[in-house]
Amino acid sequence: MKKLVIPVLLALLAGAAFGQTPQPEKISQSEYVRMLYAVESGSMSKSDLIEQIRKRGIGFEMNSGLRSLTASKSGNDSEVRRTVEEASRRLQNPEAARLPSPEEASRVLGNARDAALAAVGEMPDFVVKQRIRRSVAFAGTGNFQSRDHLIVAVSYRASGQEEYELLSVNGVRQTDTKPKGNYSQVGGTSSTGEFVSVLETVFKPESETLFDVIDTDVVRERRTIVFEYIITRDKARQQITSYAILPDSTITGMKGRVWIDRENFRVLKLESIATEIPSGFPVTAASRMIDYEWVKISDEPYLLPSQSDVRLTFRQGKESYESRNLIQFRDYQKFGTEVIITDEDDIVIPEDEETPVTRKDGDDSIPPPPPPPPGE
Repeated sequence: MKKLVIPVLLALLAGAAFGQTPQPEKISQSEYVRMLYAVESGSMSKSDLIEQIRKRGIGFEMNSGLRSLTASKSGNDSEVRRTVEEASRRLQNPEAARLPSPEEASRVLGNARDAALAAVGEMPDFVVKQRIRRSVAFAGTGNFQSRDHLIVAVSYRASGQEEYELLSVNGVRQTDTKPKGNYSQVGGTSSTGEFVSVLETVFKPESETLFDVIDTDVVRERRTIVFEYIITRDKARQQITSYAILPDSTITGMKGRVWIDRENFRVLKLESIATEIPSGFPVTAASRMIDYEWVKISDEPYLLPSQSDVRLTFRQGKESYESRNLIQFRDYQKFGTEVIITDEDDIVIPEDEETPVTRKDGDDSIPPPPPPPPGE
Protein backbone atom coordinates (compact mmCIF):
# COMPACT_ATOMS: atom_id res chain seq x y z
CA MET A 1 0.00 0.00 0.00
CA LYS A 2 1.46 3.32 -1.02
CA LYS A 3 1.95 6.15 1.46
CA LEU A 4 1.31 9.85 0.92
CA VAL A 5 3.44 12.93 1.13
CA ILE A 6 1.23 15.85 2.08
CA PRO A 7 0.33 18.04 0.32
CA VAL A 8 2.02 17.41 -3.03
CA LEU A 9 0.97 13.82 -3.70
CA LEU A 10 -2.35 13.79 -1.84
CA ALA A 11 -4.65 14.20 -4.84
CA LEU A 12 -2.54 12.11 -7.18
CA LEU A 13 -2.17 9.01 -5.01
CA ALA A 14 -5.31 9.12 -2.90
CA GLY A 15 -6.91 6.16 -4.64
CA ALA A 16 -3.85 3.96 -4.20
CA ALA A 17 -3.35 4.97 -0.58
CA PHE A 18 -6.94 4.67 0.55
CA GLY A 19 -8.13 1.70 -1.52
CA GLN A 20 -10.21 -0.95 0.18
CA THR A 21 -8.75 -4.43 0.75
CA PRO A 22 -10.47 -7.71 1.65
CA GLN A 23 -11.02 -8.10 5.38
CA PRO A 24 -9.19 -11.00 7.12
CA GLU A 25 -10.96 -13.42 9.43
CA LYS A 26 -11.94 -11.84 12.74
CA ILE A 27 -10.24 -12.93 15.95
CA SER A 28 -12.39 -15.39 17.92
CA GLN A 29 -12.79 -15.19 21.68
CA SER A 30 -10.70 -18.31 22.29
CA GLU A 31 -7.95 -17.04 20.00
CA TYR A 32 -7.96 -13.68 21.77
CA VAL A 33 -7.58 -15.35 25.16
CA ARG A 34 -4.64 -17.39 23.84
CA MET A 35 -3.06 -14.18 22.56
CA LEU A 36 -3.40 -12.56 25.98
CA TYR A 37 -1.64 -15.49 27.66
CA ALA A 38 1.06 -15.33 24.97
CA VAL A 39 1.58 -11.65 25.80
CA GLU A 40 1.89 -12.48 29.48
CA SER A 41 4.46 -15.22 28.80
CA GLY A 42 6.45 -13.02 26.45
CA SER A 43 5.96 -15.17 23.34
CA MET A 44 3.88 -12.37 21.77
CA SER A 45 4.52 -8.65 22.10
CA LYS A 46 1.85 -6.13 22.99
CA SER A 47 2.51 -4.28 19.75
CA ASP A 48 1.89 -7.49 17.76
CA LEU A 49 -1.38 -8.06 19.65
CA ILE A 50 -2.49 -4.49 18.95
CA GLU A 51 -1.60 -4.83 15.26
CA GLN A 52 -3.59 -8.07 14.95
CA ILE A 53 -6.66 -6.52 16.61
CA ARG A 54 -6.53 -3.47 14.36
CA LYS A 55 -5.98 -5.52 11.23
CA ARG A 56 -8.50 -8.30 11.82
CA GLY A 57 -11.00 -6.96 14.34
CA ILE A 58 -12.79 -9.20 16.84
CA GLY A 59 -15.74 -11.54 16.39
CA PHE A 60 -17.01 -11.56 19.99
CA GLU A 61 -18.55 -9.14 22.47
CA MET A 62 -16.41 -7.74 25.25
CA ASN A 63 -17.72 -8.34 28.76
CA SER A 64 -16.48 -7.63 32.27
CA GLY A 65 -14.59 -10.93 32.46
CA LEU A 66 -12.72 -10.31 29.22
CA ARG A 67 -11.95 -6.73 30.23
CA SER A 68 -10.51 -7.95 33.52
CA LEU A 69 -8.45 -10.63 31.74
CA THR A 70 -7.20 -8.06 29.22
CA ALA A 71 -6.02 -5.78 32.01
CA SER A 72 -4.28 -8.50 34.00
CA LYS A 73 -2.55 -10.32 31.12
CA SER A 74 -1.42 -7.12 29.34
CA GLY A 75 0.02 -5.59 32.50
CA ASN A 76 -2.75 -2.98 32.65
CA ASP A 77 -1.64 -1.66 29.26
CA SER A 78 -3.92 1.24 28.34
CA GLU A 79 -3.21 0.97 24.60
CA VAL A 80 -4.19 -2.72 24.49
CA ARG A 81 -7.41 -1.96 26.34
CA ARG A 82 -8.25 0.99 24.08
CA THR A 83 -7.55 -1.02 20.93
CA VAL A 84 -9.83 -3.90 21.86
CA GLU A 85 -12.59 -1.48 22.91
CA GLU A 86 -12.31 0.21 19.50
CA ALA A 87 -12.63 -3.21 17.87
CA SER A 88 -15.69 -3.95 20.00
CA ARG A 89 -17.30 -0.71 18.86
CA ARG A 90 -16.61 -1.61 15.21
CA LEU A 91 -18.25 -5.00 15.77
CA GLN A 92 -21.39 -3.43 17.23
CA ASN A 93 -21.76 -0.77 14.52
CA PRO A 94 -19.81 -1.77 11.40
CA GLU A 95 -21.47 0.82 9.16
CA ALA A 96 -20.41 3.73 11.37
CA ALA A 97 -16.90 2.26 11.55
CA ARG A 98 -16.53 1.77 7.80
CA LEU A 99 -13.35 3.28 6.38
CA PRO A 100 -13.90 6.50 4.43
CA SER A 101 -13.86 6.69 0.67
CA PRO A 102 -10.63 7.91 -0.97
CA GLU A 103 -12.32 11.24 -1.68
CA GLU A 104 -13.44 11.78 1.93
CA ALA A 105 -10.08 10.70 3.37
CA SER A 106 -8.24 13.14 1.09
CA ARG A 107 -10.63 15.97 1.88
CA VAL A 108 -10.56 15.43 5.66
CA LEU A 109 -6.78 15.16 5.82
CA GLY A 110 -6.17 18.21 3.62
CA ASN A 111 -8.66 20.36 5.55
CA ALA A 112 -7.22 19.18 8.88
CA ARG A 113 -3.76 20.26 7.79
CA ASP A 114 -5.02 23.71 6.80
CA ALA A 115 -6.98 24.09 10.05
CA ALA A 116 -4.09 22.97 12.27
CA LEU A 117 -1.54 25.29 10.68
CA ALA A 118 -4.00 28.20 10.72
CA ALA A 119 -4.66 27.57 14.44
CA VAL A 120 -0.92 27.66 15.15
CA GLY A 121 -0.73 31.12 13.61
CA GLU A 122 -3.79 32.33 15.55
CA MET A 123 -2.74 31.01 18.96
CA PRO A 124 -3.11 33.66 21.71
CA ASP A 125 -0.89 34.38 24.69
CA PHE A 126 -2.28 32.47 27.68
CA VAL A 127 -1.58 30.82 31.02
CA VAL A 128 -2.76 27.38 32.10
CA LYS A 129 -2.47 25.19 35.17
CA GLN A 130 -0.95 21.72 34.74
CA ARG A 131 -1.84 19.05 37.30
CA ILE A 132 0.76 16.32 36.89
CA ARG A 133 0.73 12.83 38.37
CA ARG A 134 4.10 11.13 37.93
CA SER A 135 4.58 7.39 38.32
CA VAL A 136 7.11 4.70 37.46
CA ALA A 137 7.24 0.95 36.84
CA PHE A 138 9.75 -1.69 35.92
CA ALA A 139 9.71 -1.75 32.11
CA GLY A 140 7.22 -4.16 30.60
CA THR A 141 5.15 -4.70 33.76
CA GLY A 142 2.66 -1.85 33.33
CA ASN A 143 2.30 -1.79 37.13
CA PHE A 144 2.87 1.89 37.78
CA GLN A 145 3.42 3.22 41.27
CA SER A 146 2.72 6.86 42.01
CA ARG A 147 5.83 8.89 42.84
CA ASP A 148 4.52 12.44 43.26
CA HIS A 149 2.10 15.03 41.96
CA LEU A 150 2.95 18.55 40.85
CA ILE A 151 1.12 21.79 40.13
CA VAL A 152 2.81 23.80 37.37
CA ALA A 153 1.80 27.15 35.89
CA VAL A 154 2.59 27.45 32.18
CA SER A 155 2.80 30.76 30.35
CA TYR A 156 2.55 30.47 26.57
CA ARG A 157 3.25 33.23 24.06
CA ALA A 158 2.04 33.20 20.47
CA SER A 159 5.69 33.25 19.37
CA GLY A 160 5.94 29.68 20.69
CA GLN A 161 7.81 30.46 23.91
CA GLU A 162 6.80 28.41 26.96
CA GLU A 163 7.70 29.19 30.60
CA TYR A 164 7.06 26.85 33.52
CA GLU A 165 6.61 27.78 37.19
CA LEU A 166 6.65 24.90 39.69
CA LEU A 167 4.01 25.90 42.25
CA SER A 168 3.49 22.77 44.35
CA VAL A 169 5.04 19.34 44.99
CA ASN A 170 2.85 16.79 46.81
CA GLY A 171 0.73 19.64 48.16
CA VAL A 172 3.70 21.63 49.46
CA ARG A 173 3.87 25.15 48.05
CA GLN A 174 7.22 26.05 46.48
CA THR A 175 9.05 29.27 47.33
CA ASP A 176 11.26 29.39 44.23
CA THR A 177 8.74 29.81 41.40
CA LYS A 178 10.97 31.66 38.97
CA PRO A 179 9.86 30.80 35.39
CA LYS A 180 12.04 28.26 33.59
CA GLY A 181 12.08 26.45 30.25
CA ASN A 182 10.76 23.28 31.94
CA TYR A 183 10.23 21.88 35.45
CA SER A 184 13.21 19.50 35.51
CA GLN A 185 14.55 21.19 38.67
CA VAL A 186 12.30 18.88 40.68
CA GLY A 187 14.01 15.83 39.19
CA GLY A 188 12.34 12.94 37.41
CA THR A 189 10.39 13.38 34.18
CA SER A 190 9.29 16.68 32.66
CA SER A 191 7.52 17.40 29.38
CA THR A 192 7.15 20.44 27.11
CA GLY A 193 5.74 21.25 23.67
CA GLU A 194 2.18 19.92 23.99
CA PHE A 195 0.48 23.12 22.86
CA VAL A 196 1.78 23.74 19.34
CA SER A 197 5.06 21.98 18.58
CA VAL A 198 3.77 18.44 17.99
CA LEU A 199 0.80 19.46 15.80
CA GLU A 200 2.91 21.85 13.78
CA THR A 201 5.59 19.22 13.18
CA VAL A 202 3.04 16.66 11.99
CA PHE A 203 1.30 18.95 9.50
CA LYS A 204 3.83 21.46 8.20
CA PRO A 205 4.88 20.75 4.59
CA GLU A 206 8.58 20.77 5.47
CA SER A 207 8.11 17.59 7.53
CA GLU A 208 7.11 15.63 4.41
CA THR A 209 4.85 13.54 6.64
CA LEU A 210 3.60 10.22 5.28
CA PHE A 211 -0.06 9.54 6.13
CA ASP A 212 -2.15 6.37 5.86
CA VAL A 213 -5.81 6.02 6.87
CA ILE A 214 -6.23 3.00 9.18
CA ASP A 215 -9.42 3.24 11.22
CA THR A 216 -12.47 5.14 12.42
CA ASP A 217 -13.24 6.00 16.03
CA VAL A 218 -15.53 8.02 18.28
CA VAL A 219 -13.85 10.62 20.49
CA ARG A 220 -16.11 12.42 22.98
CA GLU A 221 -19.14 11.62 20.82
CA ARG A 222 -17.46 12.97 17.67
CA ARG A 223 -16.92 10.67 14.67
CA THR A 224 -13.29 10.66 13.61
CA ILE A 225 -10.98 9.17 11.01
CA VAL A 226 -7.72 7.75 12.36
CA PHE A 227 -4.57 8.24 10.29
CA GLU A 228 -1.15 6.77 10.93
CA TYR A 229 1.78 9.05 10.18
CA ILE A 230 5.57 8.88 10.07
CA ILE A 231 8.24 11.59 9.90
CA THR A 232 11.89 10.76 9.38
CA ARG A 233 14.52 11.84 11.87
CA ASP A 234 16.04 14.55 9.65
CA LYS A 235 12.60 16.17 9.22
CA ALA A 236 11.04 15.71 12.68
CA ARG A 237 14.11 16.81 14.66
CA GLN A 238 12.44 15.81 17.94
CA GLN A 239 14.77 16.21 20.92
CA ILE A 240 15.06 13.84 23.87
CA THR A 241 17.27 14.85 26.80
CA SER A 242 18.49 12.47 29.49
CA TYR A 243 19.84 13.60 32.86
CA ALA A 244 20.47 10.08 34.16
CA ILE A 245 24.13 10.80 35.00
CA LEU A 246 25.27 13.73 32.86
CA PRO A 247 23.02 15.72 30.49
CA ASP A 248 22.84 14.04 27.10
CA SER A 249 20.54 14.80 24.16
CA THR A 250 19.63 13.13 20.89
CA ILE A 251 17.40 13.81 17.89
CA THR A 252 14.70 11.34 16.83
CA GLY A 253 12.03 10.83 14.22
CA MET A 254 8.30 10.57 14.94
CA LYS A 255 5.41 8.28 14.15
CA GLY A 256 1.97 7.73 15.59
CA ARG A 257 -1.71 8.32 14.95
CA VAL A 258 -3.96 11.34 14.65
CA TRP A 259 -7.74 11.39 15.21
CA ILE A 260 -9.47 13.94 12.96
CA ASP A 261 -13.10 15.05 13.30
CA ARG A 262 -14.94 14.03 10.10
CA GLU A 263 -17.12 17.15 10.14
CA ASN A 264 -15.02 20.10 11.35
CA PHE A 265 -11.60 18.63 10.44
CA ARG A 266 -9.95 19.41 13.79
CA VAL A 267 -7.53 17.11 15.59
CA LEU A 268 -9.13 15.66 18.73
CA LYS A 269 -6.36 13.25 19.72
CA LEU A 270 -2.73 12.80 18.71
CA GLU A 271 -0.17 10.09 19.45
CA SER A 272 3.56 10.72 19.05
CA ILE A 273 6.16 7.93 19.31
CA ALA A 274 9.90 8.59 18.99
CA THR A 275 11.67 6.66 16.23
CA GLU A 276 15.28 6.20 15.17
CA ILE A 277 16.60 6.58 18.73
CA PRO A 278 20.35 5.98 18.53
CA SER A 279 21.62 2.69 19.94
CA GLY A 280 23.24 3.16 23.33
CA PHE A 281 21.23 6.24 24.30
CA PRO A 282 19.84 5.87 27.88
CA VAL A 283 16.25 6.50 26.77
CA THR A 284 15.11 3.56 24.63
CA ALA A 285 11.48 4.58 23.99
CA ALA A 286 9.42 7.78 24.29
CA SER A 287 5.79 8.49 23.51
CA ARG A 288 2.93 10.78 24.35
CA MET A 289 -0.82 10.85 23.77
CA ILE A 290 -2.49 14.27 23.74
CA ASP A 291 -6.26 14.88 23.99
CA TYR A 292 -7.62 18.19 22.68
CA GLU A 293 -10.81 19.99 23.73
CA TRP A 294 -12.39 23.37 23.06
CA VAL A 295 -11.70 26.02 25.71
CA LYS A 296 -12.40 29.76 25.88
CA ILE A 297 -9.72 32.39 26.44
CA SER A 298 -11.03 35.97 26.63
CA ASP A 299 -14.36 34.62 25.31
CA GLU A 300 -12.75 33.21 22.14
CA PRO A 301 -12.79 29.42 21.47
CA TYR A 302 -9.51 27.56 20.94
CA LEU A 303 -8.75 23.87 20.57
CA LEU A 304 -6.07 23.11 23.18
CA PRO A 305 -4.75 20.12 25.16
CA SER A 306 -6.94 18.81 27.97
CA GLN A 307 -4.76 15.84 28.91
CA SER A 308 -1.37 14.40 27.95
CA ASP A 309 0.01 10.96 28.80
CA VAL A 310 3.81 10.92 28.47
CA ARG A 311 5.79 7.64 28.67
CA LEU A 312 9.55 6.98 28.68
CA THR A 313 11.49 3.74 28.86
CA PHE A 314 15.06 4.10 29.99
CA ARG A 315 18.03 2.17 31.30
CA GLN A 316 19.58 2.85 34.69
CA GLY A 317 22.33 0.45 35.67
CA LYS A 318 21.22 -3.09 34.88
CA GLU A 319 17.51 -2.27 35.09
CA SER A 320 15.02 -0.80 32.64
CA TYR A 321 12.20 1.41 33.88
CA GLU A 322 9.15 3.10 32.39
CA SER A 323 8.00 6.50 33.62
CA ARG A 324 4.56 7.99 33.14
CA ASN A 325 3.44 11.61 33.45
CA LEU A 326 -0.33 12.06 33.35
CA ILE A 327 -0.89 15.78 32.78
CA GLN A 328 -4.23 17.55 33.13
CA PHE A 329 -4.56 21.06 31.66
CA ARG A 330 -6.98 23.25 33.62
CA ASP A 331 -8.13 26.88 33.80
CA TYR A 332 -6.90 28.39 30.54
CA GLN A 333 -6.81 32.17 30.99
CA LYS A 334 -5.41 35.26 29.28
CA PHE A 335 -1.67 35.87 29.63
CA GLY A 336 -0.65 37.55 32.90
CA THR A 337 -3.47 36.04 34.98
CA GLU A 338 -2.32 34.52 38.28
CA VAL A 339 -2.65 30.74 38.52
CA ILE A 340 -4.45 29.79 41.75
CA ILE A 341 -4.12 26.42 43.51
CA THR A 342 -7.48 25.17 44.81
CA ASP A 343 -8.72 22.20 46.85
CA GLU A 344 -9.83 20.54 43.61
CA ASP A 345 -6.24 20.24 42.40
CA ASP A 346 -5.72 16.90 44.15
CA ILE A 347 -5.31 14.53 41.20
CA VAL A 348 -7.21 11.26 41.13
CA ILE A 349 -4.86 8.33 40.53
CA PRO A 350 -5.94 6.38 37.41
CA GLU A 351 -7.00 2.79 38.05
CA ASP A 352 -4.01 1.35 36.22
CA GLU A 353 -1.63 3.16 38.60
CA GLU A 354 -2.99 1.59 41.79
CA THR A 355 -1.05 -1.65 41.46
CA PRO A 356 2.32 -1.53 43.26
CA VAL A 357 5.51 -2.11 41.31
CA THR A 358 6.71 -5.69 41.78
CA ARG A 359 9.47 -7.47 39.92
CA LYS A 360 9.25 -11.18 39.14
CA ASP A 361 11.96 -11.90 41.68
CA GLY A 362 9.84 -10.30 44.41
CA ASP A 363 11.89 -7.11 44.78
CA ASP A 364 9.25 -4.38 45.16
CA SER A 365 11.61 -1.49 45.84
CA ILE A 366 10.68 1.77 44.14
CA PRO A 367 12.78 2.54 41.06
CA PRO A 368 15.02 5.64 41.15
CA PRO A 369 13.78 8.87 39.56
CA PRO A 370 13.73 8.75 35.74
CA PRO A 371 15.30 11.28 33.36
CA PRO A 372 13.26 13.96 31.55
CA PRO A 373 11.44 13.12 28.30
CA PRO A 374 11.26 14.93 24.94
CA GLY A 375 11.63 18.71 25.03
CA GLU A 376 10.98 21.09 22.16
